[in-house]
Amino acid sequence: MPKITYINPQGHSQTIDAPAGQSLMQAATNHGLKGIVAECGGSAMCATCHVYVDASWTDKIPAPNSTELEMLECTASERTSQSRLSCQIRITSDLDGMVVTIPPAQ
Repeated sequence: MPKITYINPQGHSQTIDAPAGQSLMQAATNHGLKGIVAECGGSAMCATCHVYVDASWTDKIPAPNSTELEMLECTASERTSQSRLSCQIRITSDLDGMVVTIPPAQ
């Protein structure tokens, strides 16, 4: 099972085993991680699962589609080039070791 590390806004990290096929959002909420609100349940209709993907992983995930890019305009925390909606990133074995940071506000 791939391991994904989530870093909270205070800098503390938590690594979880995340089943392939789940989204980063589902893995976080299933493990009770704070900071991923996921109001829309993963349908890319809000920006409350916003994360910053570590730069070393951006070329290993698909580029955001137009819906995700539109929702990223609504983030409560600063949007950066590393901003993604965690509901739109499906976990694969290639993402084993991935690191994402949860922003201070959703």
